[in-house]
Amino acid sequence: MVDVILLIAIGALSAVMANLGIAVFNDGLRPIVPENLEGRMSRKELGVTAFAMSFGLVIGFGIPISIAGSIILIHSILLGTDIIGLSIARGKFSTMAAGVLGGLYGAGIYYGLQVVVDLFARLPLNFVDGFNLVGEPVVVAFMVFPAIAVALQFSVKKGIVTFLVAALARQLIVFSNEKGLLEIGGSSVTLSPEGIALVVGMVFLMAFAMQEKSDDTSMEQMATLFVDRVNRIKKFAVVLMASGALLAAAANLLIVSGDPITLNLLADGRINEGGIAALAKALGFVPLIASTAIATGVYGPAGFTLVFAVGIFSPNPFIAAAIGAIVILLEVLLLSKLAKFLDRYPGVRASGENIRTAMTRVLEVALLIGGANAANAIVPGFGFFAIAGFYLLNEAGGRPIVRMAVGPVGAIAVGIIGNILALLGIFTPPA
Repeated sequence: MVDVILLIAIGALSAVMANLGIAVFNDGLRPIVPENLEGRMSRKELGVTAFAMSFGLVIGFGIPISIAGSIILIHSILLGTDIIGLSIARGKFSTMAAGVLGGLYGAGIYYGLQVVVDLFARLPLNFVDGFNLVGEPVVVAFMVFPAIAVALQFSVKKGIVTFLVAALARQLIVFSNEKGLLEIGGSSVTLSPEGIALVVGMVFLMAFAMQEKSDDTSMEQMATLFVDRVNRIKKFAVVLMASGALLAAAANLLIVSGDPITLNLLADGRINEGGIAALAKALGFVPLIASTAIATGVYGPAGFTLVFAVGIFSPNPFIAAAIGAIVILLEVLLLSKLAKFLDRYPGVRASGENIRTAMTRVLEVALLIGGANAANAIVPGFGFFAIAGFYLLNEAGGRPIVRMAVGPVGAIAVGIIGNILALLGIFTPPA
């Protein structure tokens, strides 16, 4: 019951924030919202744009990954509430209507996913177990993204060095774990190889990024130029704190996760690794979210997404909610100073976009491999054939489905086809 109440509250509050232009989850929508707030774009155009930019991600990305991991990927909720909030005109009653629809949508995601999972169990070919393989490569492939970001931003050579050092660190931790080399108080300590590799890669990325400094004083005036928009975000700090509290509490209860990598680690029972992944992801997105927030006056319902790491590492949902609210408040209060820091180190600012690109590429590859493995486990032989054909036809067709979604959607399609074949009696499900 607590689960659904939290999701209703998150859905309602997020839809209201989107409706009032306080916060939207989709980074691409953030720069567009002021166009409507300042009268250069109609509400209808904004709603259509939000739908076009977010609906495919909800159906093709958020929901399939949520089903595979049995934890709701936050994109499933917050991208949907972006659409609801931005499609409805602002006004006393219409904003309330957006909140009600957002709450219903949150409940619908919760019960809808349960219905889907229950329905799968009744099928002649239950492909839930096979479908869970979608996320397996993500967990291991995740540690590659800092090296990719370094290669994209600085040079391939530096990217290779970062990759090799991270890979070496990973294998040393594997060796240490196997031999029990690390001990505390006589008890051997097992470290996460992927977590250590990730930390090493991030250290390299930040070290390279901070070597780039700017002497252009005009850039340091960014916070001054956009002071009105920063003040607008500060004006709604209490609302944003409530959002941070709800999301941190939901993350603590493992109801929601902020990204697919963390979701798969949590679903696998690797809580600490999931927390590290959530923290690393949040730190990587700080430059991007901070820059767009300062420039647009529109924040994110999850802020810098640090609230997800807060939730995972907190001992209970009440403490998670309290710390989540405080973290969001600190983020908002520090926006001006952060803008000056980012301008002093343009390499760090640029790293946000490169981290985002690197993560996207890693996820595209990992989810494609995972989707192929899952599809082949569901219908052996046909699975690889189907995913390869699906991917290449999608590319040939101008990529109507985002690459990241091809693996999960393809695995679902193979499961449906396998059930049809089983019903027709021309396929015997594997034991």
